[in-house]
Amino acid sequence: MKKIEKVLDAVMRFLMAIAMLTLVVFGTWQIFSRWILKNPSTFTDELLRYVLIIAGFIGSAYCFYRDEHLALTLVTDRAKGPFKIILSVFIEACILFFVIYVFIIGGIKLVSTATNVSSVMHIPMKTLYLIEPICGVLIVIARVLKYVQMFSEKKGEVE
Repeated sequence: MKKIEKVLDAVMRFLMAIAMLTLVVFGTWQIFSRWILKNPSTFTDELLRYVLIIAGFIGSAYCFYRDEHLALTLVTDRAKGPFKIILSVFIEACILFFVIYVFIIGGIKLVSTATNVSSVMHIPMKTLYLIEPICGVLIVIARVLKYVQMFSEKKGEVE
């Protein structure tokens, strides 16, 4: 189990590093070409837009993996006993339902029906839209790993 977590962590960190490096390098080039050369690059403008979206999706998946996503804990912090457990399970079920339905199922439908091409780079939008179901799968894997870890710790406490 730890090996899967390490691989997942390494993959997401690598993808984020590549996305951030791309944003820095091409952002610098965009600024240079716009202000120094007085001829802004349309390619880097579109590329930066898409890489920023991809970085946002990968970052959200990584936040779910690290359990550092935005959460409103006003009610769950005050809950105690069995109600807290039931509430936590309900919240996690809602998260999984949302991610599976919107990210994975919706993302797959989006990819399968997309017919447009990006205006400057001429990349099929299907390839750009693939980030949504991929990150959905990463989020589901991250949550399942969390559940397995949580229940294995609880089982160890009982024994």
